[in-house]
Amino acid sequence: MRKILFVFLFSFLVTNFVDAQEFFCKVSVNSKQIQGSDRKIFDAMEKAIYEFMNNKKWSGYKFKPEERIECNILLTIDKMPAVDEFSGKLNIALRRPVYKSSYNTVLFNYIDPDVHFRFNEFEPLKYYDNTYTDNLSSILAFYSYFFLGLDFDSFKLYGGNPFFKKAENVVSVAQSANEKGWKSFDGNRNRYWLVENFLNEMFKPIRKFSYEYHLKGLDVMSEDVVKGRANIAKNIPELKKIYDKRPGQFIFQILFDAKRNEIINIFSDATPNEKTSVTNIMKEIDPSHSSDYNKILKSK
Repeated sequence: MRKILFVFLFSFLVTNFVDAQEFFCKVSVNSKQIQGSDRKIFDAMEKAIYEFMNNKKWSGYKFKPEERIECNILLTIDKMPAVDEFSGKLNIALRRPVYKSSYNTVLFNYIDPDVHFRFNEFEPLKYYDNTYTDNLSSILAFYSYFFLGLDFDSFKLYGGNPFFKKAENVVSVAQSANEKGWKSFDGNRNRYWLVENFLNEMFKPIRKFSYEYHLKGLDVMSEDVVKGRANIAKNIPELKKIYDKRPGQFIFQILFDAKRNEIINIFSDATPNEKTSVTNIMKEIDPSHSSDYNKILKSK
């Protein structure tokens, strides 16, 4: 009995030890534009963001270390109006592994230009749902939930809904903040519209496309390139149906910025019919990058 109890306790401890937080997030703070300040505060800022992203539990799911979601955050500080006040931009990238391959596909590649916050190097970043504490922690919490939404959407149809709603709640709570990026009238491409688009019923087919693209396209291509590519080609016309109704929406920019180069690479080796069909559609729905899609037709 004592041996059985020991084995049980050992298994429990090992299982909980290997459970990891959701993210493996690389963080960098670029402060080259700020002259004459103590560099220690930027080192402390980088460490605080890293610990906030990687050590905080963001969901009720258990992740093994190898299952953690990979992301990159580059915070560029442009201005320092006061010793504890900073302004800049966030470069954000989120990746997802492709089944049975060493390839990681980009889910999100975005620059948030409206980042203004106060930071005290001796205080850790803290965030509580339904409470606005400070702008930096709220921004990071927003993107943490948004990252989870995108990742879960790529494995299960609309699987990211709970996390997009969490991100929406961060936006709602931040409406009292003076900083930009949280309100509908701050512009049509900010955090407010980002999550609004992903929860808007009209754009659910775009999220369905993402699910089909990743799970039935890329994940299949690792074993059957022709089948996986055909599944992606079959679903691209669905994007045009939405684009024809609501062209130029923010959600299209997010999708194309993440997938443009990948789509070009995938269909550069496609059949002539696939090449022509995909190129024509993508040039219509992503017109500012028409010349990029011509690369598909030029490839041998």
